[in-house]
Amino acid sequence: MRFLIVGAGGIGCYYGARLQVAGHSVCYLARDEHLEAMQRNGLTVSHEDLSFHEGVEAIDIEYLLQHENCSQFDLIVLTLKSGATATILDQLSDWLTGCGVPILSLQNGVDNELLIAESVGANRTLGGLAVRIGGHITKPGEVEVKGPAQVIFGSWPNHGSETAVDASALECFAEIFNKAGIPTQLSADIQYELWRKLLINNGVNPLSALTGLNTKRLTSVPVFAKTVYRMMEEVAAVAKADQVQLGQQDIDEMFELISNFDAIKTSMLVDKEKGRPLELDGISGAVIRRAKQLGIEVPVTELIHALLESQAEQSVAVGV
Repeated sequence: MRFLIVGAGGIGCYYGARLQVAGHSVCYLARDEHLEAMQRNGLTVSHEDLSFHEGVEAIDIEYLLQHENCSQFDLIVLTLKSGATATILDQLSDWLTGCGVPILSLQNGVDNELLIAESVGANRTLGGLAVRIGGHITKPGEVEVKGPAQVIFGSWPNHGSETAVDASALECFAEIFNKAGIPTQLSADIQYELWRKLLINNGVNPLSALTGLNTKRLTSVPVFAKTVYRMMEEVAAVAKADQVQLGQQDIDEMFELISNFDAIKTSMLVDKEKGRPLELDGISGAVIRRAKQLGIEVPVTELIHALLESQAEQSVAVGV
């Protein structure tokens, strides 16, 4: 099969490399120095179970629009930051209209699938999440990844929807991923799974960016662990805005999962260290918006969110 990876960062490059090793054709949509390095020297992926250094098909968006046909791909995988979803869908709008290829989101947050469905239709929208994986570009053309790197995906918002993608097609994709060494399972209710992941993302991403601490430190030091847990509780409280029910068991399971995971820098912390925009809108911002919609308070999430916004404003003011 032929796959298009939109967002060739640590996560996208890892899954792309796995598929490429398994014999599939993978095209990586990238930009700037990372794109140039992949075109010149190939892609290097370092993982405890994968050492990959091969030539790759890496292109920019202009080349994609001018020389590639959407129908030539079997699956489009979005692995870019959630804040870029609306922009990329707008840029690819006409290109995407001419085919029926499904789009799989493996992004943070609970709003990406809404945007994809609005752009190409729910019948082409697959919600998904990358579980227990940390991956970052260490330098142009090279990425480092940690964790089992599991994938969960399914028709959005669930398999019972009238617009659900054909079950046999989903099973085919899942089989291909599993054979490529990507532990994958299908979910009958992917919206629920996305909200469960938001429990973790809201719990550790903003706080790690604020404190500079990795996930293990945040969950092992009592005062930080209490804050993480409280921010998870705030996610559960607002999930009902999307008709998703998260209970105490969900919170406890996700807290245990992140507590037992390898010590990693969150994607938001890495972005802050590199001076890139933070994924606040797609994570804590999503929680705050729904809290306002429901008329309830999420004070800890609001505080961490506001502090990070203030830090960003100060950095801009002093030219950092």
